[in-house]
Amino acid sequence: MMRILIVEDEVKLARLIGQVLEEELFQVELASEGGQGLDMALSGNFDLLILDLMLPGMDGLQICRELRKEKCNIPVLMLTAKDAVPDRVDGLDAGADDYLTKPFAFEELLARVRALSRRKLLPEDVGNPILKVEDLEVNIETHRVRRGGKLIDLTAKEYFLLEYLIRNAGRVLSRDQIISKVWKYDYDTTSNVVDIYIHYLRNKIDGNFPTRLIQTLRGTGYSLRSNS
Repeated sequence: MMRILIVEDEVKLARLIGQVLEEELFQVELASEGGQGLDMALSGNFDLLILDLMLPGMDGLQICRELRKEKCNIPVLMLTAKDAVPDRVDGLDAGADDYLTKPFAFEELLARVRALSRRKLLPEDVGNPILKVEDLEVNIETHRVRRGGKLIDLTAKEYFLLEYLIRNAGRVLSRDQIISKVWKYDYDTTSNVVDIYIHYLRNKIDGNFPTRLIQTLRGTGYSLRSNS
């Protein structure tokens, strides 16, 4: 489940980038000021930082330098209206991993995000991005899900839930474990949000197939496993 932090003071652009990324099933958070962005990048568990060069409070170069000074190795994609070679060099020297000049096509932004995201794959996923249980396949690079060769359309939250389940295939996961990994916030223990999304996911993953993969263990939690 790839989490992306966008630090961009043009609120309309930041929201548009966030919407494009969420449609590709990435989790997105926004910051509009340099100091806020730095604090979030250092304290949050993000997989990628999309960082504007010109920001109020602290610019993108300063943020990059502080991140690297703090041994934070999060990949950084720098956004800027400055396209001169010295400006690009400054960004890369400060610790940015890639550089995209405004205005840009969202197709190029997504291609660069995918390229940087491959650097964050878990060691066991390198060269093998497809997780499988029976005839269910989850591609953690493209976020495409297939069962029996058929492409299954999931919402972002459904995908994150499924990826967590399949990464822990065979294990029983409690509602608290699921909420902390997929929703990442404290919640009322009487909430049934996990049960609701399991229901959504089960309809799509198991609904039209003879073998049910998403199992409920009453009073304990959920598990993705085959019955064989």
